[in-house]
Amino acid sequence: MSDLRLEDTVFQDLKKTFSSISDRMETTRRALKNTDATAVGESKLVDDVHDFADDWAYGIKQLGKHTQGAVKMINKIGESFGKLDLDLAESLKSPQKKDK
Repeated sequence: MSDLRLEDTVFQDLKKTFSSISDRMETTRRALKNTDATAVGESKLVDDVHDFADDWAYGIKQLGKHTQGAVKMINKIGESFGKLDLDLAESLKSPQKKDK
């Protein structure tokens, strides 16, 4: 290995955090989708609660997609960093050409 170091735990922690966010967002979205708005009484208010839940469910779904995208990007960064580290280590093993 070369002097270029970044602990793999950094990537693992980031993936765990973003995966957790994505899972919690999905749980919240499902809860909103299944909201029983009839408890508020007035039909117009029931409709408003349903509209609110639908809007938030859509937004939460989008946030979940973005956090999943972040996990994929973290994986790519980790793979690229690992390759760069190996390439750098190999380049340090090779004899260096000196300019004349």
